[in-house]
Amino acid sequence: MIEDRAPIAEDDRARIAAAIHAAEQKTAGDIVCVLMRASSSYSYAPLLWASLIALLSPWALVAATQMSVVRILAAQVAIFVAVGLILMWTPLRMALVPRAVKRTRAHRAGMEQFFARGIAQTKNRMGVMIFVSLAEHYAHVVADDGIAARVDHAVWRETVDALTSEIAQGHIADGFIAAIERCGAVMAEIAPPDGTAHTLPDRIYVL
Repeated sequence: MIEDRAPIAEDDRARIAAAIHAAEQKTAGDIVCVLMRASSSYSYAPLLWASLIALLSPWALVAATQMSVVRILAAQVAIFVAVGLILMWTPLRMALVPRAVKRTRAHRAGMEQFFARGIAQTKNRMGVMIFVSLAEHYAHVVADDGIAARVDHAVWRETVDALTSEIAQGHIADGFIAAIERCGAVMAEIAPPDGTAHTLPDRIYVL
């Protein structure tokens, strides 16, 4: 799922920006969207597995062949390089990483983005971030203090379900727009417009 090309097109970014703008007209809160291709490169995983396989390979070569020690050592190096390169392929690399590790990395990346995008610095503390990390199949809605205590967690869970349902069908932009509309409706009820200017950009950050 990690590719060099942008995961969403420019017109989809414009649609998301328009959805944010429309939702924010009905609330004093701010909505920020962040889409990450992956929360980590996990480059250590192929190296660990390649090292393990390379360390075990001499035993198999000794048992099955009459190769000299020098050739076995050379084969061990070749196996390490070949296996490492093969496992660097993104689907295999991601499959090697335990789900709990991927979830932890994605959660940490999401919280870092929450603070990096200035959501916690808004005057009324009523910002909400919709965060997705594609490689980890992870999505999260993070609400600042002015919103979080007044909204049941189940509401955010339903928002994430709507988001991930669309993404699972390949409709990333539609997923974000659905989540934006749900967040906007909730925020409009508990934080209606109060004349406070929206200070955060109406856009999706793609990393």
